Amino acid sequence: MPSVNFTVKWPNGDRVQYYSPSTVIYEYLSIGQRYPSTQFLHQVENGLYAASERVRARYGFACSSAIDNLAMIKRQAKFFELSPEDQIEVIEMTKK
Repeated sequence: MPSVNFTVKWPNGDRVQYYSPSTVIYEYLSIGQRYPSTQFLHQVENGLYAASERVRARYGFACSSAIDNLAMIKRQAKFFELSPEDQIEVIEMTKK
C-alpha cells in the first residue's frame, strides 16, 4: 500500500512533514492549497482517519502512525494558538 509524506507550512513559517499510510489523503488535501486553520484540521483529521481505515480493511488493524500524526498536528495547532483566520498551506505531498 503506497504511503504519502506531506509537508505543511504553519502560519509562523515552520514547515513540518507528516505521514499518511494511504494515498486517500490526496482526496482531502491538495498541494499548494492554503486552508483556514479550522478547515485544515477538519480535512486532515478526516483524511488520516480514512487512511487508517484503509489499512484496517487491508491488514485487519488500524494504523497507529496515522493517528499519532493526527495527534501531533493537533498538538502543534494548539501550541500555535491558531485563530480561524490563520492559513495552513500544503507545500508538498510525496507518494512512497
